[in-house]
This record gives sequence, structure tokens and C-alpha cells, in this order.
Amino acid sequence: MERRHFLKQAALGTAGSTALLGCGSDPSGEVNGAPAVQTGRRLRWRLVSSFPRSAEIIFRGAEVLAERVSALTGGQFEIIVSPAGEIVPPFQVLDAVQNRSVQMGHTASYYFTGKNPALAFDTGVPFGMTVRQQNAWMLDGDGTELTRSLFADFGVVNLLGGNTGTQMGGWFRRPVGSLADMRGLKMRIPGLGAQVMDRMGVNALSLPGGEIYQALERGAIDATEWIGPYDDEKLGFQRVVQHYYYPGWWEPGAVLSFYVNQAEWDGLPEVYRQILEVAALEVNQRMMAEYDAKNPPALQRLINGGVQLHPFPDDVMQAARVAARALSEEAAAADAGYRALYDSYRQFQQASDRWFATAEQAYSDFAFAHTAEASAS
Repeated sequence: MERRHFLKQAALGTAGSTALLGCGSDPSGEVNGAPAVQTGRRLRWRLVSSFPRSAEIIFRGAEVLAERVSALTGGQFEIIVSPAGEIVPPFQVLDAVQNRSVQMGHTASYYFTGKNPALAFDTGVPFGMTVRQQNAWMLDGDGTELTRSLFADFGVVNLLGGNTGTQMGGWFRRPVGSLADMRGLKMRIPGLGAQVMDRMGVNALSLPGGEIYQALERGAIDATEWIGPYDDEKLGFQRVVQHYYYPGWWEPGAVLSFYVNQAEWDGLPEVYRQILEVAALEVNQRMMAEYDAKNPPALQRLINGGVQLHPFPDDVMQAARVAARALSEEAAAADAGYRALYDSYRQFQQASDRWFATAEQAYSDFAFAHTAEASAS
């Protein structure tokens, strides 16, 4: 399809294009020697984020998008980025873009599953695809086409806006030795992961990032997940609790998204739309690279500081997987739109899992284990 061809070419451009993405602009309006786009249209848009500045890697994704769009248009297209709460609360970003209070948003679509459960597929689902698998489904499978159809109901166009990779399972006040230890806990967790936790006897709560530390410190919650070592360390959870669990099975490859109001999108010159697409794809690539660089030393700092690292017990993982599958099957049976996304997602994942379980897993099992042994000796 024509759109998929453009996305694939744009993805290649994020990796190697010096003309579009290699650098900023100079006073002559050129980008690395290539003239910036001039359309005669000057635009000034507002972008609201669901994330505080303290979630610096994610928040910086929106700033990078704004910088690239400005550079590639010679300053003609300006995007002003606001953190969570400055203009709208973090969980009202979709509403703000939908009702045209702002032109753009940067968020995680699973925050809005109360509006439509299928929005979770734009971010990721429990025991779902990793970052590479999700990118493949979105860029070379049916993911973009299906999620765009879903967002059309809200008058919104969605663009890839970054990824955290597989997240950690979170911080717990007390050790979790079995599924029985989960029951009755008050835990901050969003999206479909919260619904799975509810079925496992956990009291799941949805809190924005800026409120989590205080809730944990006051004892209003017994456990929380956020993102991973780098972000969690910055929020200071290790100062309150010491038990850190993995993996975040509800977010194996958490996608962030840029939202653009449909009417605003339609009113853009075609070249501006393509610039937004390419800039968003660069954010998607760079964010994951930054997490991959900063999470390893952050995890080591946490461990050196006394944090105790634990895998979730097997019975927790098994119960979560059963509950997640049941939730998805029930939602698919109740709604044809959800069924279309679910079937495409699951079929793509099954084929992808078979491939990753071959060469990729064999290499990882051997190489990672030997690296750990060498580090310990």
C-alpha cells in the first residue's frame, strides 16, 4: 500500500538521511547543506504531554520532534511543548487534541482504554510484542492502518512517538513470594495491566507520574510500576522501598504516541505532514537508544545502593498470562473493532515469536549468560 511504502522509506531516512535528519538548521535556512522546506506557511502549534519533565527521556521525545520540525521547515513550523499539568492534566491529552484545544499531544494510548479498550494496542498489551515486534507490526504490518482507523473515531491521527522497551515489574514494600502475596495490595498500574492485576486480587490504581512518589511515601499504595531503572531512580522510589521486581509483563514494548488533531492534519501542506512523520520516526528510534544506554548503569547504581532485585514468582506470571488472555478474548467477543485489532496483533506476534525464539533467543540465552558469568568472576 502507498502509505506503508512511505513509512518504510521514512524509517530508512531516520537511520541514514543527512539531508532531512542529520542536523539542525543554520541562519541560511539550510539543514546540513540541504535547503529547508519553504511553503510560505508559518504555523505555531501547541503540544501537550502526559509526562512531567522529570520523565526526561520520554518528555525530551516531544522536544526533539519540535526541534526537527522547526529545522526542516527553516523555522516556519513551530511546536511549543508543555509538560503534564501545565495546560491539561496528563490523562486529558486525548480530549484536548480531540476537541482542538491544542493541535498535538504526546502520550501513551493505554491511558484511555476507558474510552475504547482497543486503544491499548497502540501502546502494547500484557504478554504482547516487544519494541522490535511492535515496530514491525506498525511499520510493515497492519498496525498503522488499523490504529489509524480506531483513532479516526476521535478525530485524531496517531504517529509513533517512542518506546521504553520492556519495562520493570515495579517496586514493592514487601517481598512477593507467591501469588497469595499479591492479593490485597494497592498498586499503581495503568491500562490493561491494571485489569489483569484486579483479576489477581490486586487493588489497581491509576496515578499520573508526578503523584506516584508521594503516594508511595505516604503509604497510600503498597507497590508501583513506572518505567525502568533510569526513570525510577530519578523519581526516588529506592528511598522508600527496596524490592524491585521484573519483568513488566504488561509492558513488553511500551509505545508512546504523538496525536494530531485530524482537522489540523488535513489542513497541513503535504510536505509538513511528511516532515511530522519522519521526525516522529526519529524520536521513535532515538528514545529506545537512549533507554538502552542509560538503563544498565542506573540498574547497577540501584543494586549498589541496596535495592533487592527479584523475578516475579512463576505462579504470578502464569496467573497473569491466563487472566490477560481471558480479558482479550472477552473484549474481542464483545466488539468487532477490538476483534480486528486483536486478530491482526496476535497473528503477527505468533509468527514473530517463532522467529525470535529461533536465532535471537538462542544467541541471547548463550551470550547474556556468559556475560553475567564473566562479570561475576
